[in-house]
Amino acid sequence: MDVRYRGVPEVVVDPDDSIEGWIPTDDGAFVVNEPQGSPGWYPANDNPRDKATFDFRVTVPRGKVALANGVLKRSSSVGTRSTWRWVQDEPMAPYLATATNGDFETNFFELEDGLPVYLAVDRPERSGASFSRIPQAIEIFSDTYGPYPFSAAGGIADNAGFVGYALETQTKANYANEPSAGTVVHEVAHEWFGNAVTPVEWRDIWLNEGFARWSEWYFTERTGGATAAATFRANYASRSTAYWTRPPADLGGAAFLFADPAYRRGAMTLQALRETIGEADFLALLKTWYAENRYGNVTTADFVETAERVSGEELSPFFQAWLYGTTRPPLPGS
Repeated sequence: MDVRYRGVPEVVVDPDDSIEGWIPTDDGAFVVNEPQGSPGWYPANDNPRDKATFDFRVTVPRGKVALANGVLKRSSSVGTRSTWRWVQDEPMAPYLATATNGDFETNFFELEDGLPVYLAVDRPERSGASFSRIPQAIEIFSDTYGPYPFSAAGGIADNAGFVGYALETQTKANYANEPSAGTVVHEVAHEWFGNAVTPVEWRDIWLNEGFARWSEWYFTERTGGATAAATFRANYASRSTAYWTRPPADLGGAAFLFADPAYRRGAMTLQALRETIGEADFLALLKTWYAENRYGNVTTADFVETAERVSGEELSPFFQAWLYGTTRPPLPGS
């Protein structure tokens, strides 16, 4: 089917008052879509389950850079305009598409295994210094979770601070501000959990954000910093009684989709599970979860079933307390 359309995109406002979609900037547009921005700029069945391959042709004023998902096939200029063609051959949910464009300094290179990495930085406002973590994060997560799932990697640091967040747009995360090293590691982890393994429904967003936050902790552990266990206990001890009333698998509606428990309590759930079933079974679980669901869609129930199958343990009370309970769960072993 060939769908032809035209128009002027409007910014989408979410129930939590954040903005998304095709967001104009001083020199182009910052294009991010989670969870409902895609139909604001292209025809899409905007459902995380409706994954497809993508072929982008983005035409911009000559001298501007246009970034999209996947591998750069060609950039060419005719007269006052330039067209950039990007191809995403692996399946992608509609909300992960991007076409961010503007005045960027680019650095395109390959890792030792031939994986192309595309970096774009809106200078002088942004430096992109933390992008140096990308190769190391890919190496550690490939070792821990399984092979990197896509044909390209990268990041875009734009001067769009008024947007206020970063997003794991597939193969090239978008950063509205100068990203910290932890944020870059977080977004790289999403290539496995969120992008390759995607929730069926948004209510299970902890399967994205909890995994990415725990990955930050684990990356720090693997690179000589605090252990994930120490970070877990520090977070556990510092949360007030009120914090535990919003569980990660039952956040309370669209306005709370990006509430802290999806991230922090989701990560604490994974570390508590690690300490409950043991290191060997936990790491086997992560590899199994990714291998069995790569390019597919999942639910919390799927994860519980996989955890019980891999560990050989009955874990219903554990998950009830950590994912659905409204009081502070007991620490493992207590």
